[in-house]
Amino acid sequence: MKLATWNVNSIKARLDAARAWLKEAEPDIVCLQETKTTDDAFPADAFESLGYNCAIHGQKTYNGVAILSKRPLEDATPRLPGGNGDDHARYIEAVVPGEHGIVRVASVYAPNGNPIGTDKFKYKLGWLERLAQHAQELLALEEPLALMGDINVIPEIDDCYDPKAWETDALFQPESRAALRRVECLGFTDAFRACHAETQQYTFWDYQAGAWQKDHGIRIDHILLSPQAADRLRGCGIDRHVRGREKPSDHVPVWCEVAI
Repeated sequence: MKLATWNVNSIKARLDAARAWLKEAEPDIVCLQETKTTDDAFPADAFESLGYNCAIHGQKTYNGVAILSKRPLEDATPRLPGGNGDDHARYIEAVVPGEHGIVRVASVYAPNGNPIGTDKFKYKLGWLERLAQHAQELLALEEPLALMGDINVIPEIDDCYDPKAWETDALFQPESRAALRRVECLGFTDAFRACHAETQQYTFWDYQAGAWQKDHGIRIDHILLSPQAADRLRGCGIDRHVRGREKPSDHVPVWCEVAI
């Protein structure tokens, strides 16, 4: 089974690009972030025509997450627990049944958190703490589980082109990196690093200052696998070439293959 995640930065602006990539890559399950549209305006027909079922948690203009699956989606649940009225569309999870079991997947769009020293940064850290708490509860189910998405954290210095350029950014603060490590330390595996321990690759290049042309990128889109999924991991990659296409998102797809 091929699992993938992609921050499309507006599904309406990237619809043709998304369909083209789906036809090319043929993932079984895809988690999308920053769809930037309400549920009723999400172009589900365009994906259903390619054989995908859709679970959507949208929001006008901002945020928005979705799961596309070639298999039926069950128990689709929007929103991260514990938000005390948090109405940001940043999380949706669902169960995908297979012939010999299930896989649970979640599409994750963590807050950016900039600028640091503000309520936005506090919100980021609080949201990631909620993610860790929920992830711990999901691990107790002992299922193959993939948390996939734009987690907006640069894990290590090898995950950015120039660490000094990100010293004052919320994505690279010690608190942000520690928050991601707390999730991993529960028992999750970074699929990309498990397959490419020494490789320096990126998933995001800003639209500004020729970042793509200079390869000034960062790795902030991640696939985190539970032990039951990590044991079945067969490969992982980043579809970097998608960034060079017409009207690209500033992010590119990340995928992994698991024997489920």
